[in-house]
Amino acid sequence: MEMKKASIAHLRREYRNRGLTEKEAPRTPLPLFEKWFEEALKAQVLDANAMSLSTLSTGNKPAARVVLLKGYDSQGFVFYTNYQSRKGRELDRKPFACLLFFWPQLSRQIRIDGRVRRVPEWESDEYFATRPRGSQLSAWASDQSRVLAHREDLEKRMRKLEIKYEGGPVPRPPHWGGYQLSPETVEFWKGRPNRLHDRLLYRRKPRGGWTRERLAP
Repeated sequence: MEMKKASIAHLRREYRNRGLTEKEAPRTPLPLFEKWFEEALKAQVLDANAMSLSTLSTGNKPAARVVLLKGYDSQGFVFYTNYQSRKGRELDRKPFACLLFFWPQLSRQIRIDGRVRRVPEWESDEYFATRPRGSQLSAWASDQSRVLAHREDLEKRMRKLEIKYEGGPVPRPPHWGGYQLSPETVEFWKGRPNRLHDRLLYRRKPRGGWTRERLAP
């Protein structure tokens, strides 16, 4: 018996919160990012620091996954991963990426494009030392993105590492660390009624500073 496909074309919602005007948008993007991020935390948005990270494969095919923002300042946005994972290999080969934050409760998105570089080893060491012990051990146990024959193999590695480092600190694996994306463009999106959304795009100037312009929704 053939199953009927459920229609999802009707799924939508109207955005009724206040919009984003040039009057309330600063001349540079970081203060607005910081304001929106703090408001997402205050609103108790689940995983407010979760962001989609898009990279390019060897065949110039896009690949996206969700990672966690672990720091930001005027220099860029920092996240951590296994350097030998798919995203790590792609970033080392083509050091450009796109980040996307989406906070549906606030009807907001932020898209950030730019060049990526590895953070200094000392910075990765400092962050790794703050991670829960289980997360430290799993960074050693997992050959991220590689084929795994059985779940049990991963759990066996984890148990061996627990024994190996019992009673002592867990060092950072040399294949694990941070990346920083330095923004070249930052777009702020705010949902508005009738799909007439607000979109403000910041572009970094070649000699410093930023331009700001409004995009049609």
